[in-house]
Amino acid sequence: MHKTALFAATILAAGAFAVLPAAAQTKLKWAHVYETPEPYHTEALWAAQEIAKRTNNKYQIEVFPASQLGNENQINEALTLGTVDIIYTGVAFAGSIHKPIAISNAPFILRDFNHWKAYRDSKLFTDIASGYEQKTKHKVTALTYYGQRHLTANKAINKPEDMKGMKLRVPPAPLFLMFTKSVGANATPIAFAEVYLALQQKTVDGQENPLPTIMAKKFYEVQSHIMLSGHITESLLSIVGGHVWNKLNADEKKAFDEVLKQAASRATDAIRASEQKLAEEFRKLGKTVVDVDRGPFIAAAQPLHNDASAGAGWSKAEYDALLALK
Repeated sequence: MHKTALFAATILAAGAFAVLPAAAQTKLKWAHVYETPEPYHTEALWAAQEIAKRTNNKYQIEVFPASQLGNENQINEALTLGTVDIIYTGVAFAGSIHKPIAISNAPFILRDFNHWKAYRDSKLFTDIASGYEQKTKHKVTALTYYGQRHLTANKAINKPEDMKGMKLRVPPAPLFLMFTKSVGANATPIAFAEVYLALQQKTVDGQENPLPTIMAKKFYEVQSHIMLSGHITESLLSIVGGHVWNKLNADEKKAFDEVLKQAASRATDAIRASEQKLAEEFRKLGKTVVDVDRGPFIAAAQPLHNDASAGAGWSKAEYDALLALK
C-alpha cells in the first residue's frame, strides 16, 4: 500500500510539473485591418515570433489581419475593453481619443519622408504619445510609416476645384475631414474593408490611400486615375493594451518595446521602397497616373491646420515644434 501511495504521489507531482509551462503561457491577440501580404502583417508575424523567443514562450501572440476582429474604431474599442491586446491603428483614430497624436495627419503638414522620420524620433512624438498613454493607460511602442496618401478617381484631378462636390471616401476618423474641407469635397466615411465595394458600386467617386495600399487592396481595378497628391503622410501606431503592459516585468517590457520598434522600422523600410516604384507599376497596368501640382492644394489646406472646426486638436506650440523639425 505504501509503495502504491508513493507511486501515485510521484505521478501527481510529475503531472503538476508537466502542466506548469502551459499554465504560465499567456496568449495575446494582435488585431489590424491590413491584408496578409502587406509588411504590417508580415512584420507583426515576425514580432510575434521574436517576442515568444525573448520571453521563453511565455507570450504567444496570434495576429488577426484584414479586419477579422473589427474595423479600426472597433479594434480601438476592443483594446480598451481588453478583448484584444495589441493593435495597429492610424494616428487619426488614436486622435479620436487624444487629439494631439493625430497632428502628423494634417494635410501637407509633413514636408517629406525625412521630416516624418525626424518626427518619429523626436521628443515631440514621445511627449504627445505620453499624453495618449496617460489618458488611455495603453502603451504606444512604435510608429510605422504608412506612406503618402494619394487620390484615386475615374477622372483626372489637377486642382482643388476639380474636387468640389466629389464624394470622397475617407476613413471614419475626424481629422480626415480637414483635407476634404480644404478642397470642397463631400467626405464619405466608410470602413476600410468596405471601400472596394463602395468604389465598384459608385457609392463614392474616389478614395485616397498610399500606393502600396491601392495595390494591396486592388482599388486600381475599380478606379482609372491615380493622382500623386501626397496630401497626407500617414502613420500607424503599435499599441499594447494597458491590461497587458502593466502585467509585464521590466525585462518583458524591454522585449516588447524593442521588438515592436524593430518591426515598425522593418515595415517602414519596405513600404518606403514599395511606394517609390509603384507609380510605374500602375502605368504598366494601364492606369492613368497624374503628377499633381501640389502648390494649390497646399495653399488650400494650410489655413485649416490649427482650425478646431476642421479637426485640429493640438497646441500652437506642438504645431510649431513639428514644423521646426529637420
